[in-house]
Amino acid sequence: MSNIKLFQDKKIRSVWNDEEEQWYFSIVDVVEALTDSPNPRQYWRKMKDRDLKEYESYPIWVQLKLPSSDGKRYATDCANVKGLFRIIQSIPSPKAEPFKQWLAQVGYERMLEIENPELAQDRMKQLYEQKGYPKDWIDKRLRGIAIRQNLTDEWKKRGITEERDFAILTAEISKATFGMTPSEYKEFKGLTKKNQNLRDHMDDLELIFTMLGERVTTEISEKEKPETFTESKKVARRGGNVAGEARKATEKELGRSVVSDKNFLPESEKKKLND
Repeated sequence: MSNIKLFQDKKIRSVWNDEEEQWYFSIVDVVEALTDSPNPRQYWRKMKDRDLKEYESYPIWVQLKLPSSDGKRYATDCANVKGLFRIIQSIPSPKAEPFKQWLAQVGYERMLEIENPELAQDRMKQLYEQKGYPKDWIDKRLRGIAIRQNLTDEWKKRGITEERDFAILTAEISKATFGMTPSEYKEFKGLTKKNQNLRDHMDDLELIFTMLGERVTTEISEKEKPETFTESKKVARRGGNVAGEARKATEKELGRSVVSDKNFLPESEKKKLND
């Protein structure tokens, strides 16, 4: 499970290791947050050569694949909390102590969430509330996240584990549901940045039909247990078709398209798009 955390408005990419039950953090992101360096990669490279030579034979960091700004995943130097504490010692920064406290809090909160998964949902709910989303939309969005997790868990049982393959199957569901792949849908909504999540810009009906397509796909897959990726693609298309037919019936009753070009971008960003 990878995600992005914020330390004083700086994004820190992280990934949770289920077996070790601990977070790993992108070292380059941490360097950038603590130093405000214009070239954090070069700063980290020099640090390794200058200050951390002693760890060459048993490095305190590992390479994990994390998402980049272009949407792809690349091998990235990462360290757990213990490793970061050692690395931070070599970074002269007034932010070092606040960052250590932040790390401790992140670890503590994650352990609480493992013991009580509802806390993770509460945290996500608070984030959406802070962004100004209405309560009923947030409820649907959180339910959609749970349904999506069930679907990816089912795909993993079928031997599908690569993010690229997830994207291909998701595109099959989306195209059958809405007539567009996620990338086409993002363009339709004016979402030009790689890190903009399409579902965060869907209205209630769009979220509902997204959930329907993914839930039906999960049910079919659990029932038929496809053995190949090609078979899973066909299942994804069938699940999407169920949602697509329901969408068309809804559009006929409402006399309008469910597929909307509206988004939840701040007004300042909308103005830039229209200029």
